[in-house]
Amino acid sequence: MSPLRFVALGDSLTEGVGDPVGDTWRGWAALLAEGLASAEAPAEFTNLAFSGAQTREVLERQTPEALALRPDVASVVIGVNDTLRCTFDIHAVAARLDKVYAAFRAQDTVLLTACLPDPGSMLRLPGALARPLARRQRAVNTVVHALSERYGALHLHAAEGDWISDRSMWSADRLHPGERGHRALARRFHALLAEAGVASGTAPSAEPGFPPPTRKAGLWWLATAGTAWVARRSTDLLPQLLTLAAAEVRHKARGTSARLDLSASHAVASALAALSVTEQPDAA
Repeated sequence: MSPLRFVALGDSLTEGVGDPVGDTWRGWAALLAEGLASAEAPAEFTNLAFSGAQTREVLERQTPEALALRPDVASVVIGVNDTLRCTFDIHAVAARLDKVYAAFRAQDTVLLTACLPDPGSMLRLPGALARPLARRQRAVNTVVHALSERYGALHLHAAEGDWISDRSMWSADRLHPGERGHRALARRFHALLAEAGVASGTAPSAEPGFPPPTRKAGLWWLATAGTAWVARRSTDLLPQLLTLAAAEVRHKARGTSARLDLSASHAVASALAALSVTEQPDAA
């Protein structure tokens, strides 16, 4: 009997940023892989996720490589980076995810998905800056919810809950989980897979195996790598984000803020309606 094959697709969250082990990242997917099967016959794990990936990269680069491995389980956790770009288009996001999910289900792969908290609230941005990002992330989450149901994915609701406000769950950058947060995600995914009869190994421990980074180390990260991370995204996002914030302020002054939410809801509905209606795959 061949070992269970698990392939992870996505961005820095799945790459493991925030959970360093030696000179590399580990993360929730690697922790989950250890608990998918027995120690005597461990699962084969491949992590294709990389920092900065968007839905386009998942569709065009990661999915073909993952399909060639013919995984039994595949995780697709993506979308936050799309919301941080001036090119954000919920129609394109929906169309790409629809193709990705369909491709894995066509191979009878068990599909793992998740909705995520919005980066504006995690970074504690001012309201006028945070609201446009929150609106975009809600749009992505709505699409992920709808397509996860359509394709019978095992879906993790990670966009809400106590873990978001618990600082012990998060790394210094406030956008990526720390080791404790990655372990929480791994345990929640393991529970979904165990309930579905897929995971037969022991669930990952909730307790960190390494001491958390010191405050000094966190401040050093923010002053070095963290600053570079923000700078790379600011050159692309900031001009548009300021425009979006100005629109927020104008609508609030006029008492018409609800129009922005309504417009976003219509865009999501249109994006989902635009997807081709095909024969629905069997649920996992």
